[in-house]
Amino acid sequence: NAEYMGKSSQMSLSQSVVASALNEIRHAMLRSLPKGAVEPRLVAVSKTQSVEQIRAAYDAGHRSFGENYVAELVRKAGELPADIMWHFIGHLQSNKCKDLLSVPNVYLVETVDSIKLANKLNVVTSEVGRPPLHVFVQVRTSDESTKHGVTRTDSVQLVEHVLSHCPHLRFRGLMTIGAVDDTREPRSFKELVACREQVASLLSIDAADIELSMGMSADFERAVRMGSTSIRVGSAIFGSRVYA
Repeated sequence: NAEYMGKSSQMSLSQSVVASALNEIRHAMLRSLPKGAVEPRLVAVSKTQSVEQIRAAYDAGHRSFGENYVAELVRKAGELPADIMWHFIGHLQSNKCKDLLSVPNVYLVETVDSIKLANKLNVVTSEVGRPPLHVFVQVRTSDESTKHGVTRTDSVQLVEHVLSHCPHLRFRGLMTIGAVDDTREPRSFKELVACREQVASLLSIDAADIELSMGMSADFERAVRMGSTSIRVGSAIFGSRVYA
């Protein structure tokens, strides 16, 4: 019927727009890539986006998606394919860990910012019987009080704790949210690169084995030029967010 046809054409239009945006971002990433570097992971930030929008990106071949709220991720994961690799990129409270890890295809928690949270994720991962959980340690690289994360000094202690005391977690790298005023002088990104060098040196880890999750829609090209291995892009893929 006419209504179905209208919805169908809307869906295909949405899919082509999302597919085109993903393609453009990938090309921009590749243009910004330092010589010899590996192509970064693109995490499509899908918070507040509809399941249909996420499916449009999925149908275009995309698999890595990022969500900020546990309840929203759990709901969407139940309606979408099981081979999606979900990244949790919001502030995580310890009492929400069990709900989050009830989703088998949560691939990576990017926002581990305390020993307490690391311990809770370690215990819950073991209790639910899932494979080890990949984690990033979130580092606060700006003076903004609204940002979560540990200081560069404390990051070494937290990474060491994950490596030594959390057998069900796999430390994969460091994550930061850039400062709002960083557009010309990316201090936050420089700080995260320096943090990686410090962690690698003090804990005898190869720096190349420590990922850097930095860069969003407005600054991902600069982040890639500075060594980001994982960027988090939402509005440049899906357009402005819709808040229900």
